[in-house]
Amino acid sequence: MGDWPLYVLYRLFSGLFGLLPESFMRKAGEGVGRLAWRIARDRRALVERHMRRVMGPEADAAALGREMFASYGRYWAEVFWVRPRRKAQIVAGCTVVNEEIVHAAKAKGKGIVLALPHMGNWESAGAKAEEIGIPVLAAAEGLRNEKIVDWFVEVRAALGIETVITGRGNRVTALLAKRLKEGGVIALVSDRDVTGRGVEVEFFGEKTKMPPGPVALADRTGAALLPVACYFVAGGGHEFVVSDPLEIPPLEDRDARIQAGTQAFAHVLEGLIKRAPQDWHLFVPNWPSDRLGSE
Repeated sequence: MGDWPLYVLYRLFSGLFGLLPESFMRKAGEGVGRLAWRIARDRRALVERHMRRVMGPEADAAALGREMFASYGRYWAEVFWVRPRRKAQIVAGCTVVNEEIVHAAKAKGKGIVLALPHMGNWESAGAKAEEIGIPVLAAAEGLRNEKIVDWFVEVRAALGIETVITGRGNRVTALLAKRLKEGGVIALVSDRDVTGRGVEVEFFGEKTKMPPGPVALADRTGAALLPVACYFVAGGGHEFVVSDPLEIPPLEDRDARIQAGTQAFAHVLEGLIKRAPQDWHLFVPNWPSDRLGSE
């Protein structure tokens, strides 16, 4: 059977959600997310611990956690709903805050690294990026199920996003660096260390690791590094907030520059995530204490 059962399930959900009007699709996804919150007790406890880190011990972590599940359900519903014919409708519902920062960086001709957390619907952000004249090359993590990976590439292509997959024999870093040196734009979802090769940072008051890729590529190529966050808009649509270019500390040692730059990036992410913590889709352990099961 191999990859087929899960792939067929994805295509089934895509077919079902694709039949729904936008408002029904969105509400259905949020409803499924809230149902999952009721069922997944262990995952719910982990998410609530994340929310207390972000918003403090006095936060209503249960309510924030429930809405995080709802937000994630909406994300998947929107992904399943994507069709090429709906691209214009999706883009019309997107707004960019501080768009002028992007155009100023593009005008310098040295490329742009868009570094994002797992927030909101980052696929829609790629569609909006193309619409404002900065088509992106996105790097995506390879999965064991290659049929699902290929399906994701198709979804992103329908939104105008070119995707390169890690772990398929590609020299991904070289491809990304080449695009930047040509003055292009790349997008990296960069809030979790999925490879185990991250650099240590303090993030929401506790040490963890974060991928060095965005800072390393910006340092190597001279590209602008722009932290960006994606947020859901109540009632439909998306808002994307672009932060000021991140300045990499001018240290002589490259490893020290990358560590210091990644730490600065982590602090910017803290502010972006606090703006709408329920839209941060972090459902896995991310700090050492998570893995130890302690507070």
